[in-house]
Amino acid sequence: MNQKIKILVVEDETSVAMMMVYLLTQAGCETEVATTGVKAMQMARAGDFDLVTLDVDLPGMNGFEICRRLKENPCLCDTPVVFVSGGSSEKNQQRALELGAADFIEKPFEVTNFVFRIKSHAIAKSRPSNVPDENTDADTQSLCNTP
Repeated sequence: MNQKIKILVVEDETSVAMMMVYLLTQAGCETEVATTGVKAMQMARAGDFDLVTLDVDLPGMNGFEICRRLKENPCLCDTPVVFVSGGSSEKNQQRALELGAADFIEKPFEVTNFVFRIKSHAIAKSRPSNVPDENTDADTQSLCNTP
């Protein structure tokens, strides 16, 4: 992959967000951070991210609601979502996966495992072509290509 992987880190705890950004940057990724659910949705719509990490508990809108909205949006539904959360009950993990998340990483996490899993999901993302085919709605395609 020649281009840097672009990741939106959604985390309200500054120290955790800084650590995630540091680890992902060291691994060659480009990162942006949102600290609230509303800001996360704004940034996700405006950016072309290869992956979004989500905490469960966020101010304004929780991670489950963000995931649901991302997966319902035709422009964002193919972007992998990985929950990175201390709210790691089996119920939370199941709910995240039911909403379409690619993975659920429990905090505290092991550094090498965290980076590997995030990068693996981001690399596996198949970027949609800018040329609509017979199975793609041209209006949706043009809508997704505008900021």
